[in-house]
Amino acid sequence: MNRLHPLSAVAYGLQYGFIWLWVPMVLVLVLGGIVDPISPSWFPVAAPLGFAAGVAYGVGYYYRFEYGITPDTFDVASGVFARRSREIPYGRIQNVDVRQGVFQRLFGLATLSIETAGGGATEATLNFVSESEANRLQEQIRRRTADAKDRRRKGESTTAEGRVSVDETGEMAGESDGTGMSETERSADPDPTAPSPDPTESRGHRTPAYEQPRRRKLFDLESRELLLYSFTSFRPAAAAAVLGLFFIATDTFIQLLVAIAQPVGGPESIGEGTAANYGILTLVSMINGIVITYMLSVAYTFATYYDFRLGRADEDFVYERGLLQRYSGSIPVEKVQSVTVTANPLQRLIGYAGLWVETAGYGPDSNGGSQSAVPLAKQGRVHRFTENLTGVETPKFRSPPTMARRRYLVRYSMVAAVVVAIFFGIAQVTGLERWYLAAIVFAAVPPAAHLQYVHLGYYVGEDHLVIRRGFWSRRTTVIPYYRIQTVSTQRSIFQRRLGLASLVVDTASSRTFFWATPTIYDVDLEDARDVQRTSRKRLQSALRERARDDELGLSVDFT
Repeated sequence: MNRLHPLSAVAYGLQYGFIWLWVPMVLVLVLGGIVDPISPSWFPVAAPLGFAAGVAYGVGYYYRFEYGITPDTFDVASGVFARRSREIPYGRIQNVDVRQGVFQRLFGLATLSIETAGGGATEATLNFVSESEANRLQEQIRRRTADAKDRRRKGESTTAEGRVSVDETGEMAGESDGTGMSETERSADPDPTAPSPDPTESRGHRTPAYEQPRRRKLFDLESRELLLYSFTSFRPAAAAAVLGLFFIATDTFIQLLVAIAQPVGGPESIGEGTAANYGILTLVSMINGIVITYMLSVAYTFATYYDFRLGRADEDFVYERGLLQRYSGSIPVEKVQSVTVTANPLQRLIGYAGLWVETAGYGPDSNGGSQSAVPLAKQGRVHRFTENLTGVETPKFRSPPTMARRRYLVRYSMVAAVVVAIFFGIAQVTGLERWYLAAIVFAAVPPAAHLQYVHLGYYVGEDHLVIRRGFWSRRTTVIPYYRIQTVSTQRSIFQRRLGLASLVVDTASSRTFFWATPTIYDVDLEDARDVQRTSRKRLQSALRERARDDELGLSVDFT
């Protein structure tokens, strides 16, 4: 078993020191109201004691944290008072990611995270190991994971071959002891599941020098594409950050906004001015908020996808990215559930799109199970990547019936009516004049309904189901039939009245607030049932073919 880098003792000591610093201070504050001799004057003594205890615990945690590579599992043992030991089978490992912040890169350190399939959080984290050790562990675990899967597939193949027919005498041909192998074959062919000697297995043994595996480049994000991606995409995290800063320093932000609005007719201060002054202040505040949020989103995207590289190593995709915080990780091809082409209106206007892959389970610093394979590239190039990766034929999309467009027209008309009603209510309270001008929003109803309708479509192919939806963020998802878990029909009250239905296609990939399950919206009920039956039949056929051919179903060299 190995220990973390010695600087981890310093990091854990400071971390727990500042956490435990507050424990005795809270105790003094609580007991001071119960016991007379205890008073806040004890703070200067209690705080250093808590800090020292936290430092001692952090150092103890470092010495009690151990990890090691075994033939079948990656083992982690931790805990000072309550000991916890984990054995993570290689067959369950989803991702092994290496993360480096600014200070970690200065000291040559890295954080290694191990994620398992179906997990909702990180299974094990090593804070911190040297950069070379992190790369060595990442490659060793990745290769052992691939070996475990190969052994499983070989075992299944051997089991299938061992099911020979019974001859007339009632004995199996070639049977020796029920394993389907003769004694000669058994002696010549070692057990694929037997543990192989590994210099890293012995306790305290120094690991051999790490040799970086050869990787093939698939895609590099060029500087022009990085800038285009930064300026044509939006990160919801930027809006959350702006709102968080506003709530933390509300008074400061309000004073700043008032000062900015004064030259263009805003109020002199809060509490003084007319309704027109406050209207100008509101408009200026909204414009500044939008500009600040947008620029923060641009900076965040640029820093996140700086120097993005995608390559292949054996049967895995490997990626690197990040400016201030560097990430590197792998995407196992056999864990890919679906492939999605994304493009917002700005990106479609300039002829660009992105390519994402949905993986089973949890992925760190990703959108649930979504990982970006190609952040941004020319549409033709992305479509070619998608066809090469999945083998899907060029889809010929079917649109929902025109009844769906009428449904969207009614839906957006109701939204516009709510907007007008809100302005009417504000006019009754504040005396707002010409509130009826808000009815101009009805002019946007027909184009909104039409745009939603024309961007919906689906294609039932021989080996894949392709679903397209969304205008502001159009997503075209390619789902191999063998990855489908459930296909369910959903109908609301309004859909039942119109004879429509929505078809939800679920895979093993994670779903988040921003990435919903692929859904075929508002098709005829009979069409939905026909797609459901077809998907079920082709799912069974695809599973039988994969079991017979033992193929991944995806091409690693998709470029």
